[in-house]
Amino acid sequence: MTGLDRTQTPKTRQMPHKRGGIVACLDIGTSKIACMIARLKPSAPSDALRGRTHAVELIGYSQIQSRGMKAGAVVDLGECEQAVRQAVGLAEKMAKVRVESVLLSVSGGRLSGQLVEAAADIRGGAVTPADVSRVTSTGMRHATGEGRTVLHALPVGYTLDGVKGIRDPRGMVAHQFGVDMNVVTCDATVARNLMLAVERCHINVEAMAASPYVAGLSVLTDDEADLGAAVVEMGAGTTTIAVYAGGRFVHAAGFAVGGQHITMDLARGLSATIADAERIKTLYGTVITGGSDSRELMSVPTAGDEQDLPQIVSRATIANIVKHRAEEIFEMVRDRLKDSPFASEPNGRVVLSGGASQLTGLVELGTQILGRPVRVGRPLGFGRLPNEAKNAAFAVPAGLLVYPQYVHQEHVEPRHTRQQVRTGTGGYFGKVGRWLREGF
Repeated sequence: MTGLDRTQTPKTRQMPHKRGGIVACLDIGTSKIACMIARLKPSAPSDALRGRTHAVELIGYSQIQSRGMKAGAVVDLGECEQAVRQAVGLAEKMAKVRVESVLLSVSGGRLSGQLVEAAADIRGGAVTPADVSRVTSTGMRHATGEGRTVLHALPVGYTLDGVKGIRDPRGMVAHQFGVDMNVVTCDATVARNLMLAVERCHINVEAMAASPYVAGLSVLTDDEADLGAAVVEMGAGTTTIAVYAGGRFVHAAGFAVGGQHITMDLARGLSATIADAERIKTLYGTVITGGSDSRELMSVPTAGDEQDLPQIVSRATIANIVKHRAEEIFEMVRDRLKDSPFASEPNGRVVLSGGASQLTGLVELGTQILGRPVRVGRPLGFGRLPNEAKNAAFAVPAGLLVYPQYVHQEHVEPRHTRQQVRTGTGGYFGKVGRWLREGF
């Protein structure tokens, strides 16, 4: 078993209620890398975002083209490392601080959430924190398959002697205690290589979090999370889903189809270069067909010889190519939501985030295919966000900045001192330390 298999990725400590601090995050996507640095200040909770204990004030950020990534996974370590250095360097310069550790998002590695039940007899009569940790740990290990690592282990509800819906069992008396939990895992190799790319820049990874979960922390109101919502994070190389119910993150799923596939379809369908196809998608990308606009003609440079004459295509042709792939993505989302707790939430809405969610007409198409109200989410409750970061493409990095306020809801595996034995290797392995060696 390799270092990360069947163990947990790093987890940060909760931000103390009365203290502030500076937090940095990295969202290493397939098409872009975003780095954000923010000052967190204690604040009074707002009505719409009751779970937040701190105000987030952005002091530095950068967004650059990603390199060395495919479908949310590192495919060229050297290229990815260079891009991470560049993104962090630009954000550091703007914030005038040095980044030593970051919160990191994960969108690749076949994200999946499993609802697990675990139970145990209580020896002393009353439930202790140690009992909670022991049972949760058992459930977490049970849900983690070979070659997978745990991103989140979130208790959803507790049971005492068969009575469900217990919010906090500590100190309560019972013979048998159980926990229902959402265990979110990804491929250990994907998580390890993402981490390696960051660690090679001499930056510590403070915590890793699933992209759709943190997108939900930034774009959902408390009411939406309470009533039931599905966040669909539409990236370039992946589409990932987080389901919220009763105010908690209860399910995750993902697949490796995203906005980049629309670009490639356009490049093939129009015989254009990938760069031209990306520009056409950004400027004219729509899933709305028909109407007078669709008869409008435009010239597209042909991929290949510069002597070739540009071809003339109609806006309708472009819209049809985009729509075909967008329909496929929504159908895949619908299939995954069918197998999740969201299926039993009749009033649940779908909130889209990520760069690919900004195509014209996507909300209407999503509403039609998913049979639910759909809206595009943007980061909520942030001070001083620059205009270009106020949109759905920044939901994940913005959510990472909020994440330390919610980390207390998760189960964290205790680290054992015996795993801190020196391996004699300095550098990366010496730095990552305990959790990477667990399981060796």
